[in-house]
Amino acid sequence: MSDNKYLDEFSDDGFWTKARNFAQKAGYDVLENALKLYYSATDDDTPKWAKTTIFAALGYFIAPIDAIPDLTPAVGFSDDLGVLAAAAAAVVMHVKAEHGEKAGEKLDQWFKKLN
Repeated sequence: MSDNKYLDEFSDDGFWTKARNFAQKAGYDVLENALKLYYSATDDDTPKWAKTTIFAALGYFIAPIDAIPDLTPAVGFSDDLGVLAAAAAAVVMHVKAEHGEKAGEKLDQWFKKLN
């Protein structure tokens, strides 16, 4: 991911479509990481280098082709979780409590609708 080849894959529409459509299949942990990163990247306080790292990771998340196809049962999103976790570790000082709260609110909405 150091060459940011997935940076061009990111778009707001692509992110929200993938997150909504694959919420149950991706699972809570993957989406929680993705949403926290998204809210951090859209925060004006987050520096450009951190936004670039985040948007590249989110680009990988929404890319139609990645290391393990997302339609693969049980493990399809494990690579996405790994990429998101690595990005989160790199920018941890820029992920605020409010980003986690927003992510939690969105997840509560989605997962209540799914159950």
